[in-house]
Amino acid sequence: MGVNKKGRVKSLTAGRPPTVLKPKSISRKATRTLINSHHVLEKKKAQAIAKGDIATQAAIEAEIAALGGLEKYQQASLQGQRLDRGGDSSRVLMEWLKTMNPDLTTFTTDTGLRMLEVGALSTTNACSKSGIFSMERIDLNSQSDGILQQDFMKRPLPKDESERFDIISLSLVLNFVPDAIGRGEMLLRTLEFLKEPDTIYSSQLRGIFPSLFMVLPAPCVTNSRYMNEAHMDSIMSTLGYVKAQSKTTQKLVYYLWIRKSPLESPLTTFKKLELRSGHSRNNFAIVIHGSSG
Repeated sequence: MGVNKKGRVKSLTAGRPPTVLKPKSISRKATRTLINSHHVLEKKKAQAIAKGDIATQAAIEAEIAALGGLEKYQQASLQGQRLDRGGDSSRVLMEWLKTMNPDLTTFTTDTGLRMLEVGALSTTNACSKSGIFSMERIDLNSQSDGILQQDFMKRPLPKDESERFDIISLSLVLNFVPDAIGRGEMLLRTLEFLKEPDTIYSSQLRGIFPSLFMVLPAPCVTNSRYMNEAHMDSIMSTLGYVKAQSKTTQKLVYYLWIRKSPLESPLTTFKKLELRSGHSRNNFAIVIHGSSG
């Protein structure tokens, strides 16, 4: 399936830092402060790059280095993945899948279900240990066996249906893309790697696959100027997705989207429009360049 997109496909390395292993423990408050500061600086850096402002870019890079650079940031990110900090997001996915079909636990990798985990940090999370999926894990800068070092936005497109996946995981990945247009391009690109919506599944699997598991920081949806739940639903519906499951906690929002129909044609444009006002709002947004703009 081809997806027509305007503009360049950006590398994820502009937004998501490399991983490191076995980070030292960082306090909860320090973790939150470091992550928030880094996000703000990365956004300012992306703006400076877009304007060609080399001096501002260099100044911001110096600020990032003063915070400990990407390595320190990744330590904080991985610290947030520890079980005592909310833990493995794929546990939510597996709970949903088992609720939707209790017989799924009887399936094995021999069933042929394929999962692509983008931004993988571990080979021992719940989806990997389930024994249900043939896993393919990728990350921008893998430092673990079993995780391929690869940028999703540069991953070669599937040659045929056998190279497509039944489910893709974007857990805390979309928010690392530094701009709204890039986030839209990433969501469009998931359609290239998922099986077609008319794929023939057994009765046990019908209504669950092909699907997209997505996790975002809750404020991206609950406290953004440019995003809310209804707007997210509209964007995903245009891409052919239907929301099957969702869960919002104080820190995270989880979604399971089922691919039910082909990409809308003509493709609707979603611009960066203010949906909420207020000085306390963040600027998370998703832009889709439709057929007419």
